[in-house]
Amino acid sequence: MSDVAYKPSAAEVKQLREMTQAGMMDCRNALVESGGDIDAAVKALREKGIASAGKRSGRGTGEGLIATYVHHNGRIGAMVEIGCETDFVARNEQFQAFARKIAGQIASSGDLRFVSEEEITDDFRTSELEIYRAKAAGEGRPEAMLDKISAGMFQKSLADTVLLNQPSIRPEDDGKTIETLRAELSGTLGENIEVKRFARFEVGAE
Repeated sequence: MSDVAYKPSAAEVKQLREMTQAGMMDCRNALVESGGDIDAAVKALREKGIASAGKRSGRGTGEGLIATYVHHNGRIGAMVEIGCETDFVARNEQFQAFARKIAGQIASSGDLRFVSEEEITDDFRTSELEIYRAKAAGEGRPEAMLDKISAGMFQKSLADTVLLNQPSIRPEDDGKTIETLRAELSGTLGENIEVKRFARFEVGAE
């Protein structure tokens, strides 16, 4: 058996996304894990609650709570608003634990700028791509490949700057992204769960 991970095509990811309404990254990961077996990928997403969670993503989140975290030295803190559909879920222990987890994640991540990729501004994207393109050129990469290389470097960097793209810092989460954890919780609780906004504070930082 080959040790090389299966690389799903954009068409396969799109097909699975249309079938399940799950996020693109979750679809891609499911296809990699299933070796390209669409049916197995659908089954895996449904078992995780991600497929059904995707269908809830358009529903309003007028309830929720604000969670905070302050590091033990008192110099770093974070605040996050997590939305849900009902006050009943807002009082749920799993929901509240998730909110606290996200606040701790934010406090530990100094480079965060956005909740999701949808929030990335054109100016930020253009600036970052130019930086990565110049870096690739400085490394002697072929001119014809610079745009593709810089795009790949930019996508990889989003794990630092986009909250939902980040792997959880908690060992028990086994490297799952915040988006995957959000989707799993949504599937478990039966409501749309949304990370709405956040703020991070550090003494002495601008």
